[in-house]
Amino acid sequence: MLRLMKLIAMVVVCVSTAIAAMAKNHGYISSPDGITDVYIITIDGKAYYQVEHHSEPFISTSRLGMKTNVGDFSDLEFVSMEQEAIEGSYRLKTGKASDISYKATKAMVTFKNPEGQALMVEFRVGNNDVAFRYILPKEGETGSARIFEELTEFTFNDNPEHTYLKTYLTPQSHAMIGWKRTKPSYEEYYGIGKPVTASSGYGHGYTFPCLFQLGGNGWALVSETGVDSRYCGSRLSEYYETSGNIEGSVGAGYKIEYPMPEENNGNGTVEPAIGLPGATPWRTITLGQTLKPIVETTVTWDVVEPLYETSNDYHYGKSTWSWIVWQDASMNMPDQKKYVDLASEMGFDYILVDAGWDKNLGYDGAEELVRYADSKNVDVFLWYSSSGWWNDIVQSPIDVMSNPIARKRDMRWMREIGVKGIKVDFFGGDKQETIRLYEAILSDADDNGLMAIFHGCTLPRGWERMYPNYAGSEAVRASENLIFGQYECDQEAQAATLHPFIRNAVGCMEFGGCFFNKRLSRSNQHGTIRRTTDAFQLAISVLYQNPVQNFAITPNNLTDAPKVCIDFLKEVPTVWDETRYVAGCPGESAVIARRNGKVWYVAAVNAVDAPLEIAVKDVLEALDVSDAEVMVISGGNEPEKTKAGLGKKFAVPKNDGLVMTLTMN
Repeated sequence: MLRLMKLIAMVVVCVSTAIAAMAKNHGYISSPDGITDVYIITIDGKAYYQVEHHSEPFISTSRLGMKTNVGDFSDLEFVSMEQEAIEGSYRLKTGKASDISYKATKAMVTFKNPEGQALMVEFRVGNNDVAFRYILPKEGETGSARIFEELTEFTFNDNPEHTYLKTYLTPQSHAMIGWKRTKPSYEEYYGIGKPVTASSGYGHGYTFPCLFQLGGNGWALVSETGVDSRYCGSRLSEYYETSGNIEGSVGAGYKIEYPMPEENNGNGTVEPAIGLPGATPWRTITLGQTLKPIVETTVTWDVVEPLYETSNDYHYGKSTWSWIVWQDASMNMPDQKKYVDLASEMGFDYILVDAGWDKNLGYDGAEELVRYADSKNVDVFLWYSSSGWWNDIVQSPIDVMSNPIARKRDMRWMREIGVKGIKVDFFGGDKQETIRLYEAILSDADDNGLMAIFHGCTLPRGWERMYPNYAGSEAVRASENLIFGQYECDQEAQAATLHPFIRNAVGCMEFGGCFFNKRLSRSNQHGTIRRTTDAFQLAISVLYQNPVQNFAITPNNLTDAPKVCIDFLKEVPTVWDETRYVAGCPGESAVIARRNGKVWYVAAVNAVDAPLEIAVKDVLEALDVSDAEVMVISGGNEPEKTKAGLGKKFAVPKNDGLVMTLTMN
């Protein structure tokens, strides 16, 4: 009876939003525990969905449908809905958790357009996640389709003053701007807690993921996953106002947008092409009354599958990296050997040899460096540009990763000399042609036993599970900007409080941080000034999740950084069995815990004037730990050991951080 009353109420709400319209509610899809419901509705021949979480509206009446060259699916009639309970488990070596189990309700909703052509929408509804994708069947002889436009909307209730809905969004930049015309590269600033406004600034909408705060009801994180060579990457449009469906509210609408024509210097089509039958990527919505489900979600990987098996056993870990502080001038054999020695002293697994190695060291010199590193039990990643014909990059090697013949040649050479991975930079775009290049690089790299990290790149969309040799992506305004401008250093703490709740919530984030130099230069005497403490830098080694961490420490840090910092960085892992939200709010503070084996690592950073108070008891409760040995490193740097449950509290000032380890008994 309660469910029937709820359905009737939803129909009434729909009727109130469509003047003189006949609204039909065709049923709902409920999560395993019944706390999230998706309603399927048609109004005047158009299909919509709505999402409730804990009986509160999270996604208001939002459009479904698409336009293709094989049929127009703007107008849709409901045909049927079939549901089943599903569950599964898998192991993920490179994400925020290792052994992952999930439960959801799967629903296949079938519509037809006025011509009788079918379009199916597959939903997966978990307790805190909704994922859906379109499936276009093959009808007749046509075996392929071009998708001109996706009509998918994400609509939120707001109020006329735009004070109910707050947004945490980063804009899509213009194409072919920035350094050597390499944008868009997912490196713009976030708007923090902004009301809905008429423009993103550039006028091209927002890159995924997109975080929304719905008054006191909770949070919603919107993104996509499962993007491979068979589709393009998408984003959200500019805001537009809809009618809303709560009295006194307005609707804040966003829709799926495809890449801009100018991306990749105009090469490649804007609309994706798929074989029939075919499917789009998954659109995902993570819902929470608090930020805990946002931080801990695994929906990005739950709904995808590995695209190929590998015979290689990839090892993930920490790396030194000369370029980030010592810059281009360090690309010479003596300096690179110093960074090999640093990696060896720290017990790190890798050294990243950055741009220009082919000219300054040469291929023969690279072989010599690999041999030297091997003698020190250190392995090597080599940097490459992705570029070929779509930007003005001169940092080399160029014209290799974009050329299948040259790419395979260099990858065979790397396999022969013992290189373990590559870092490929400067992509700039989300067209299907560009996504196809990412996949080709990953596939060829795996054939040669190489891991791949991407930089100056798009958001990873389920790639940790889809590609077994994938080892991370930047896709964020990362550490090089701290070198280039003092404003970035001044804002470092605030930026750090965003990433666990937005960018790093949906995928690996190769930030390249952890500075111990006070001045970000080789001499440690000039350059930008670091505003954050050493404890803050230790915290981001946990806060930012990526299976291969290229840290920004320098050889002088072995003697001028506090010993406790060096010791901690030697021990901190880069792969995790579990991730938990403890406390925090984007733009203010973040307290995040990650577990490796029997040890929890807790990281806290603070960006506001008021001290952030961390109580050991509260952390233990959040982690469901009753008995553990606790060690804390805070602004004073000297580690403090305390017994679990003593109620010890630590105050973290602005621009400061704290790391805590809990070794469970």
